[in-house]
Amino acid sequence: MIVTQTDVGWQVINQQAHGLLAVQLALRWEKHKRPVHWVETLIALTEHDDGQAKWEGRNHLTTAGAPLDFQLLQYSVDQCRNMIQIGLQKSRWNALLMSMHTSFLYESKRGSDKALDEFLNQQVTNQTKWRKESKATKAEADYAYAFLQWCDALSLVLCMNHIPPEGRRLEVSVGPEAISYYIRQRIDGSLAMDPWPFDTPLIEVHVETFQLTQLVFKNDKQLYNALQNGEIAPKTWMFKEQE
Repeated sequence: MIVTQTDVGWQVINQQAHGLLAVQLALRWEKHKRPVHWVETLIALTEHDDGQAKWEGRNHLTTAGAPLDFQLLQYSVDQCRNMIQIGLQKSRWNALLMSMHTSFLYESKRGSDKALDEFLNQQVTNQTKWRKESKATKAEADYAYAFLQWCDALSLVLCMNHIPPEGRRLEVSVGPEAISYYIRQRIDGSLAMDPWPFDTPLIEVHVETFQLTQLVFKNDKQLYNALQNGEIAPKTWMFKEQE
């Protein structure tokens, strides 16, 4: 979950909803710059945070009982395996991108845990095998994953309210063409991207959020019920190319 404290409680965005927002952004990417295996890449983008722990016990709560933001989670080799398995059931390309995602997230932690090291080593083998089976070059796979990572980063910037005030620019990520992209908010509330990556001069995207007034929960079941019965507040963003 992506959790933001508000003056009345919590704003919660499911990570799967964040994935759906990333797909909305991907669909507006300039068509001639799309990666290979386009449909499979979009599906991988929706599922890049899947395989998470079940809603039971206190898997989704902090020690104090607050909704658990994803940034507080420790890595889980089991979740990584589950996520890749979900992709593998669809295609080798989906599994390849999921595997590359785990390498991107956790390669920096190599040496800290034997089980993680074994998992990362296996991904090196998997990625070579699945790339060959997908009949894709390493450059094509790297481009597709960089595209996925860019869409993921931009979606997170939006969901986490990281856009700076007063029109200041924020680097979102380096895109698949190895170019840095920057976002800023205009006085009218619209968003600018530099360079402009989309296929039209105006796009609108949205995500579903939950507004919770209860601060502390006993267990996952109580939090889950509060989310299902709570107020839904869609958030919308408009990107404009011109001032």
